[in-house]
Amino acid sequence: MADIPSLCVFDLETTGVNTDEDRIVTCFIGRVMRDGTVNGSYSWLLNPGIPIPDGASAIHGITDEVATRDGADPATAIAEMLTVLRRSIEGGRPIVAYNASFDLSMLNSEARRYGLAPIEDFGPVLDPYVIDKAIDRYRKGKRTLVATAEYYGVLLEGAHDAEADAVATGRVAWALLAKTEETDLHTLHDRQVGWALEQAQSFQAYLRKSKGDDLIVIDGAWPIRVGADRASAVPVLIAPPA
Repeated sequence: MADIPSLCVFDLETTGVNTDEDRIVTCFIGRVMRDGTVNGSYSWLLNPGIPIPDGASAIHGITDEVATRDGADPATAIAEMLTVLRRSIEGGRPIVAYNASFDLSMLNSEARRYGLAPIEDFGPVLDPYVIDKAIDRYRKGKRTLVATAEYYGVLLEGAHDAEADAVATGRVAWALLAKTEETDLHTLHDRQVGWALEQAQSFQAYLRKSKGDDLIVIDGAWPIRVGADRASAVPVLIAPPA
């Protein structure tokens, strides 16, 4: 990991949190260098083709009016996103996203919706949400990007803007890489697979007990969720960053 010059940061803002039914509204992909500077970036505003709920608009600021007037054709935009990410993957640059299983699963779901080939292997992925919870398990407080960025001294202005969130995530990732004992990127990726599953199982147990419902299931697959249209045999709830 000492040889990694930059991270490919990726963030989506969407119409909701269902990776199979909701749609992408905005996207940012860029490179965050080891010193925290941004070198190269791409951003998209889409017309998702479905109404944007008021609750979602209140979070990311994009209304139906804005998306209809200024948004790109989603099939075209998503094809471009896939191309940019594949270029980073082929170049050996790790993909970084906060709660990565949401963003990566959403992108692949959208790809299938428009007849595009999803990315089956994102290569080494870094997810500060998963890593932080694993290496600092007993820290009190929220684990949202806002809270985690503040803890690691990363300035985040304009939270829930795809660019602001992605860049802050990259800077948090660099801070975590300096803190983790892992020295191999692929090993750290594999560790996150296990950590994400453990975290999902813990949250699932908590929900089952607190709600008295033993049928609650949290999808612990990482970095791509199983999901309702990907061979899941039971209803799956998705755990957002807590």
